[in-house]
Amino acid sequence: MVDKHAKIYISGHHGMVGAAIWRSLVKKGYTGLIGSSSKELDLRNQQAVRDFFSEKRPEVVIDAAARVGGILANNNYPYQFLMDNMLIQNNLIDSSLQSGVEKFIFLGSSCIYPKFAPQPLKEEYLLTSALEPTNEWYALAKISGVKACEAIRKQFSKDFISLMPTNLYGPFDNFDLETSHVLPAMIRKFHEAKLNGHSDVVLWGSGTPMREFLHVDDMADAVIFAMEHTFEDNLYNVGTGVDLTIKELAELIQRTTGHQGSIVWDSEKPDGTPRKLMDVSKMAEKGWRSSITLEKGIKETYEWFLANVDRVKEVKI
Repeated sequence: MVDKHAKIYISGHHGMVGAAIWRSLVKKGYTGLIGSSSKELDLRNQQAVRDFFSEKRPEVVIDAAARVGGILANNNYPYQFLMDNMLIQNNLIDSSLQSGVEKFIFLGSSCIYPKFAPQPLKEEYLLTSALEPTNEWYALAKISGVKACEAIRKQFSKDFISLMPTNLYGPFDNFDLETSHVLPAMIRKFHEAKLNGHSDVVLWGSGTPMREFLHVDDMADAVIFAMEHTFEDNLYNVGTGVDLTIKELAELIQRTTGHQGSIVWDSEKPDGTPRKLMDVSKMAEKGWRSSITLEKGIKETYEWFLANVDRVKEVKI
């Protein structure tokens, strides 16, 4: 059990996932939280990260820092998605090892699994066949992080584990139409179309791929659960175990936002992976399950979007 006063460093604590973890830790009474903005600490700079760890001496590290984006961003910036993520995680993992951190939680993504892996996705499917080409750069970086943590467990017997979340959404998400993921992009598109006289909304692909979505507060709860317990293996999926088609997602968001126009599917655009449903049985066996329904989560996310629409600015890479 982690002491309530332990020094816990959350990298990326201003991002959607890191902020949710920070909020949840505060609610649970943890008082030794450590954070750093990207202006204060460039996680791509090895020496800067080493100096930071020497000064702060964290006992627990939660790696929630990453360069993230949807299909378009991954396609347009492959080098940055590969190199920036490897630099960030390698510096954090190695500095944690060198400074004696006993508990390290690495956060990845369901995109680490092969494009045509059997469904639902089990942890043992990792590296069994080819990745989805539209996000392989990000996936390769995350796979290297998973393997680095596994190597540390094997060689140094340290409690370094990897959690692979399904598609995340919630407050503080990225709503930029060029770099965001599908759910927040849809929220913004339907909202703006509603304001524009309920104009048509054009969406990528056929609408037939199936996706699973997890509210970021559920993810934060899973991270803290993993922090407070000892896990026997190095890799665990985190999700709801339930998916729906992109078309069903669009219709749900359309109802939530109140948009009354038409949905137009641009079949010339790529669909991405046909299905990405997570097998979450390993986490369930440990005693953790998600609790926020998609309908409730989207409603809360849209309410946050409306309350913060002035701060939801386009962020360019």
